[in-house]
Amino acid sequence: MVCKNKKMNIQGNTKYEYWPFGYYDDLERRYKYGVPGPFIRARAGDVLQVNFTNLDDSGMAHSIDFHSVCGPGGGSPTNFAEQEETKVGAYLLEKPGLYVYHCAAAPIPVHIHNGMFGLILVEPTEGLPPVDREFYIMQHELYLEKDEDDPKTFEMDYDAAAKEIASHVLFNGREGALVEKPCVMKQNETIRIYFGNAGPNLVSSFHVIGTIFDKVYREGDVISDPAKCVQTTLVPAGGACIVDMKLKVPGAYSIVDHSIFRIDKGAVGMIKVKGKPRPDIYDSLEPPKYCPGCKTHQ
Repeated sequence: MVCKNKKMNIQGNTKYEYWPFGYYDDLERRYKYGVPGPFIRARAGDVLQVNFTNLDDSGMAHSIDFHSVCGPGGGSPTNFAEQEETKVGAYLLEKPGLYVYHCAAAPIPVHIHNGMFGLILVEPTEGLPPVDREFYIMQHELYLEKDEDDPKTFEMDYDAAAKEIASHVLFNGREGALVEKPCVMKQNETIRIYFGNAGPNLVSSFHVIGTIFDKVYREGDVISDPAKCVQTTLVPAGGACIVDMKLKVPGAYSIVDHSIFRIDKGAVGMIKVKGKPRPDIYDSLEPPKYCPGCKTHQ
């Protein structure tokens, strides 16, 4: 894994300098960076070997705390890397679950705020029940103000962060990330969403408008029997969950944080379901009509 400071669009053409994690794509022969960082998949009993290189040209040091790792700092003291430095750590993954990882270099809240987080799935030795499609979504909030010298750039508002007054609440690092590129599926397929909440402060009320979760692996617990027929599930800052669902009626389904004012701060995405109408399940005398300008109706 690598990290680098990089200005990225977070609202229209307005940018913010994230410090995203990334990886080297052998096929394309280049580094790829994103918010969230790469989705890591392993099984209980595997040894996770991490080669971590700090490519941040600001001189900032970074590290990775894996919530899946049992040991001091989740491994972060062993992979703490200064600029242009590479550290290697090896960690036995003993306990199955869906876990957050994030930078643990000081000041930790700022590093998480600046996009240094991702998910690692440690499956049970027998694996998870199969599904048709899987999606990776992480929520986090930003505390920003416009740069006085450049209105097309945001800078961090530390006082707002300390008071937990978020300017943005986003899925996958950018407003509209899951609207412009929605989760796409066919009706009657079973999909699984690996959902994490990086925070750094707010709890998420994770909900998909127009469906009920068939299974919820609460707090990333893949050992206990999942909860069933759940409308909304709480995901704490630094936590995760897995939801399975089958959507039988074609159309657009909104992904939201049901702390509902956060929709206006960017917390909305889409699942697009392709298929044939199901009037036996969902019907009306007149064609559906959506309220104009509503961010949840696309």
